[in-house]
Amino acid sequence: MLPILPLYAEDFTSSKVTIGLLVAVFSVMQLVFAPILGRVSDRYGRKPVLVLSLAGTAVGSLLMGLAPSLWMLFLGRIIDGISGGSVSTAHAAVTDMAAPGQRTRLIGLLSAAFGVGFVIGPAIGGLAALGGRHVPFLVAAAIAGINALVAIRRLPETRPTRPVVVEQPSAPPLPLLGTVRRLILLVFVATTAFTAFEATFALFGQREFDLTLAGTSAVFVAIGFSLVFFQGGMVHPVVARFGELGTVRAGLVLNVAGFLLLAGAHDWLRLALALVLITAGQGLLSPALTSMVAGRARADRRGSVLGVQQSASALARVAGPILGTFLFGHVSVGAPYAVGAVLALVAVGLTAGVGGEVREGVTAG
Repeated sequence: MLPILPLYAEDFTSSKVTIGLLVAVFSVMQLVFAPILGRVSDRYGRKPVLVLSLAGTAVGSLLMGLAPSLWMLFLGRIIDGISGGSVSTAHAAVTDMAAPGQRTRLIGLLSAAFGVGFVIGPAIGGLAALGGRHVPFLVAAAIAGINALVAIRRLPETRPTRPVVVEQPSAPPLPLLGTVRRLILLVFVATTAFTAFEATFALFGQREFDLTLAGTSAVFVAIGFSLVFFQGGMVHPVVARFGELGTVRAGLVLNVAGFLLLAGAHDWLRLALALVLITAGQGLLSPALTSMVAGRARADRRGSVLGVQQSASALARVAGPILGTFLFGHVSVGAPYAVGAVLALVAVGLTAGVGGEVREGVTAG
């Protein structure tokens, strides 16, 4: 729906600010409701939250597709955003089922599934829009509704029925609370850098390389498939070799190098290398970081902690585009990526003192 939404909104308003608010309200609702849904899933189970969220996505999409006015379009988008807060619950469900050595691999596969969706979804939307700008929303409602019905029948409940004790001999339980806060701050900083890149690359490509809309779309499709490759296939062997913390640091260092190259890219070879480094870094960083947060959260608070992480990510997806476009327009075309490299270096610094792997068996706060 997302590529079509701004065009569809023009049927209801000519205000670009209003259209921007319509796009942004989804992330705002995720920011607010991800921790709430996480706490609910800790108390009542992952399955009810996921099923209701799928149903909410279906209702929100249907309202947008049938909206006779702007306020109903906003209502549908708000409901969809609230439902989108369940991403953390999905991560919690995967973590519930995963052995410690498999946690990053399974979270990587889940991230890869999201990546495939972000590549295929706009293609489906573009084809559906041939029947009218409202049709992609109706198709999305049908997909989510069918998915909810399938989940009722096939999705297992994964929430632990009794507390799981997690052991880390090298550190007492209480400091882990500070560790989780540091990791969530790291999520915010790293995501801000990456979303500043996402928000400005189309402008950068047009200015420096004369990329058309089709060319930019092709680049983002390639980035999407690359992320799927690294999240679904590469993160597990890298974690097995270097550990979760080493993988997070490696991903951040790759991002630093990629952003610095992109900031000064004036030829296609440097551009291609920069994009490979950024994509590889993000593909390794995201699932490893989520796995670290999940592994350091108590089993009975896992959904809540991952919900806070998702809120931090949603806030970064508001801050990053604002920062990136401001730097692009008022400083220089390469400034968003130079600042992104600095932010990635700050994130590397935040990994200091995090500690090694957490093994199932002892209490983590």
